[in-house]
Amino acid sequence: MPLYAVTDRAWLGEQTLAEQVEAAIRGGATCIQLREKELDGEAFLREALEIRALCRRYGVPLFINDNVDIAIACGADGVHIGQHDAPAAEVRRRIGPDRMLGVSAQTVEQALKAQADGADCLGVGAVFSTGTKPDADDVSREELKAICSAVKIPVVAIGGIKRENLHALAGSGIDGVAVVSGIFAAPDIEQAARELRDAVRRELGV
Repeated sequence: MPLYAVTDRAWLGEQTLAEQVEAAIRGGATCIQLREKELDGEAFLREALEIRALCRRYGVPLFINDNVDIAIACGADGVHIGQHDAPAAEVRRRIGPDRMLGVSAQTVEQALKAQADGADCLGVGAVFSTGTKPDADDVSREELKAICSAVKIPVVAIGGIKRENLHALAGSGIDGVAVVSGIFAAPDIEQAARELRDAVRRELGV
């Protein structure tokens, strides 16, 4: 999952979310996370089904952020949860062995517990300051490297990541980056994703 694109409808403009997601995939996004904080359950499910069909057409995995019920109902490939959501072990039991489970972690202790509880991958951050999630705790480069060394599952860095600061993550051991505004706030989403994907290959070798 070198380039994990996380949606945010704050920048929809004249495009639908599905159009934006398709542009990100065409540009090189290798995984999509659908994150919705405001939609009611019925609207969220409709959107999730549309994005799921789109991702399936392109062969790109879809994660649903936080909402396990929606992830199961729409047939998503996985669900991503934070430290303040339901416990990872409980979510793993609910989604079964065939869906992927991503867990946010900020410390080695959290990362090891998530792995033990059945996580398939970790989202670690914020590695840079971010306006998308201002309450996110910062994770130092040293802690990021320690997490990557401690676990056997893929680690994706998140938080304020742009093409211009990717070089600072080189050598940390991460398997990819998760990007919100660096893709979806761009005037040309496809081009932004393409430039980020090229930079990830160049700077991180993944």
